[in-house]
Amino acid sequence: HYELENVEDELKYKGVVYNEMKGALSSPESVLSRKLQETLFPDTPYGYESGGDPEVIPELTQEEFLAFHKRYYHPSNSYMFLYGKLDVLGRMKFIDEEYLKDFEAISVDSAIPVQKAFDSMKSFELEYPISAQEDERDKTYLSLNYATGLSTEPEMYLAMEILEHILLSTPASPLKKALIEAGLGKDVFGKYDNSILQPVFSVIVKNSNVERQEEFVKVVKETLKKLVHDGLDSQLVESAVNLKEFQLREADFEGYPKGLIYNIKIMDSWLYDKDPIMHLRYEHIFENIRAGLKKSYFESLIEKYILKNNHSSMLVLKPRKSMSEVKDEGTRNKLRSIKAQMNKEQLQELVKQTKELRDWQNTPDTPEKLALIPMLSIKDIDRKGEILPQKVKEESGVKVLAHHMFTNDIVYADLLFDTTAVPQELLTYIPLLSGILGKISTENHSYGELSKEIDMHTGGIRFSAQVYGEKNDDSRYHPVFSVRGRALTGKLPRMFELIGEIITKTKLDDLKRIKEIIQENKSRIEMRISNEGYTIACKRLFSYFSAEGSYLETITGLTYYKFISDIEKNFESRIEEVRGNLQKLMKLIFRKDALVAGVICEEDDYHSFAKSMNLLLPELGTDKLSPVQYIFENKILNEGLMTQGKVQYVAQGYNFIKLGYPYTGRLQVLRTISRYSYLWNRIRVQGGAYGAFSGFEKNGNMFMVSYRDPNLKETLKVYDEMHDYLKDFQIDEREMTKYIIGTVSKLDLPLTPFMKGERAIENYMRSITRSDLQKEREEILSTSQQDMRALSDMMLELIKRQSYCILGSEMKIKENKELFGSLVDVFN
Repeated sequence: HYELENVEDELKYKGVVYNEMKGALSSPESVLSRKLQETLFPDTPYGYESGGDPEVIPELTQEEFLAFHKRYYHPSNSYMFLYGKLDVLGRMKFIDEEYLKDFEAISVDSAIPVQKAFDSMKSFELEYPISAQEDERDKTYLSLNYATGLSTEPEMYLAMEILEHILLSTPASPLKKALIEAGLGKDVFGKYDNSILQPVFSVIVKNSNVERQEEFVKVVKETLKKLVHDGLDSQLVESAVNLKEFQLREADFEGYPKGLIYNIKIMDSWLYDKDPIMHLRYEHIFENIRAGLKKSYFESLIEKYILKNNHSSMLVLKPRKSMSEVKDEGTRNKLRSIKAQMNKEQLQELVKQTKELRDWQNTPDTPEKLALIPMLSIKDIDRKGEILPQKVKEESGVKVLAHHMFTNDIVYADLLFDTTAVPQELLTYIPLLSGILGKISTENHSYGELSKEIDMHTGGIRFSAQVYGEKNDDSRYHPVFSVRGRALTGKLPRMFELIGEIITKTKLDDLKRIKEIIQENKSRIEMRISNEGYTIACKRLFSYFSAEGSYLETITGLTYYKFISDIEKNFESRIEEVRGNLQKLMKLIFRKDALVAGVICEEDDYHSFAKSMNLLLPELGTDKLSPVQYIFENKILNEGLMTQGKVQYVAQGYNFIKLGYPYTGRLQVLRTISRYSYLWNRIRVQGGAYGAFSGFEKNGNMFMVSYRDPNLKETLKVYDEMHDYLKDFQIDEREMTKYIIGTVSKLDLPLTPFMKGERAIENYMRSITRSDLQKEREEILSTSQQDMRALSDMMLELIKRQSYCILGSEMKIKENKELFGSLVDVFN
């Protein structure tokens, strides 16, 4: 909608979805993904942006929107999914009596048509913005995309997922290797999207150049033809099939509830009027796939769905300097033109409408309306939290945190190596090492063979740099190098053999491979910065005032991105230094004395874990080293981190314990209230951002951050005024109960066995006891409105520190440059 607060002001577009989609379509990857569907399915709804294209959203009228909503957002066009141990008939009766009885059934034609296949591949050139200071070389994306059958073909749906893994997702993947070796780009990845009616298989090269598109197509097709003729590596295929079957049987979806993922899977067939359970039945599909391996199963898929498939597109996404500025200026000129055509009465009416909308947004729902929504009471909540099982044991001098529970014959191992012996000047090499291990050759295997061995015998081996901050003191933290592996009990000895081989026998003499990995890692970090800018802003913010925050930012934030960018840029002159430091790091980290092991398994399987881990221990270093005392210069910098994105991520915060305020569970209730009341209304509803949230950590670090926010200084003003909101905080008890229950629901999320074990390990490493957790829960359940008002002084003291970091549009940040201590070009 239009916004005009005063007749003299510039006319603006305002809207939550408008700004959400400006942010969603800011990264080159999102532009590519959007155009991919637009070009492959021009005659279907997939040819349009479901969230709305910011270029045309302002053309949508309220009448059109309401008519669409009335027709399609109707129970007659809905799908209802129930999951869990429940009284199905009772729940259906409730849905009928409390919801469906109030509607008359209507006929809704929402069927998605099948796009007619193309006679030949279609090619398109697109553009995305970079700053005026960036070099356009090596910043083009090349993408080959194929429509592959229908998502209602369950065997193809699953087999193409496996094929994408075979061809493009491992260090041994032949198509990925061919494209990298041809020097076509610095990062290669695949994508198989089977969440739509006509799934799409994509091959994408990042950091390439426009003139290489023909060579790209040639390498892809010639490589695939050779694979069809000669056959795929049988071990690679078998390992990929094994891994996918392991993942489906494990049903651990990286933090997402199992029921939610099953619902999404069900919609991939149910939405198109086919059997809802189709994609949850996979036993017979694996039988068919394994039987077909003797008859060139995956080679036939390559031939059918890629080589002989004309329903395809070639996309070239190239950079264009100052494109964002040109577009923004075009929008401003358009709005100036619209305003110039309005007479005085029209402008005054628009000012009136803007005020009326703002008043309406500030008007809370009446108690009568709120009472219509059914709600639990505090007495319905279990006052005792779930106790996560943990036994502290010892095996051959190594502390073991054991978590015994049903895991369906899967054992999860988490080897935590203390990294405090690493000198401060080498800290950025720790995440670099974690990105290299397992992807480079060892004394026993080439990196391709190693990848196949891992997939063949385990559910994955992962390496990462982590920091566990202790409660109540941000200067006390435990940095570790985590080696996580998961495998069936019978495969544990092989998993530990592979872990030992990787952390003690990795060869760092393949300079070409190291460079490839560095280029890929840099590329993936860039994607995360573009899509999750709030994490970079918050990490940078914490480095201003927190020792733990400084450490974490060094190994996972902008500091690490700048470090790896410099290595990639100056690889030839720095490689010997890099290799030497990585070798030094392996000796400093992988020591028996530095190890704490975590295991999640059934009690009967613990002996197998201990026996297998003992195969590894003799290979570890035996030096006993003293910890380094890290010294970080914490200083409030108030940086503006500039990108070519169209929205901002505005982060502000400080450490409340340093100001004399203790951590309590009531802060988690404040977190809920700020997210769903104060920040929601001020930053989302009134400000037009997609969202905003806050966090209060047990070490005292707190933050508020906005997400896909069109504003900058206006959002800082909202943060400044939060203490006033708390000082006068007054709501009815029903609303207060809602916020308390919402807070407890975050504590009681359904967890998989792996997630329970990892949470227990984290609590142990952070010195958080069961009594601490129970105390926090009781404080949450007993929180009152007076407790919220009492937090007003703390918020005022935090805001007085004026500590903030903002990542966003270069133009917007430069318009407000007086707010910043320094401006940083993120990608240059």
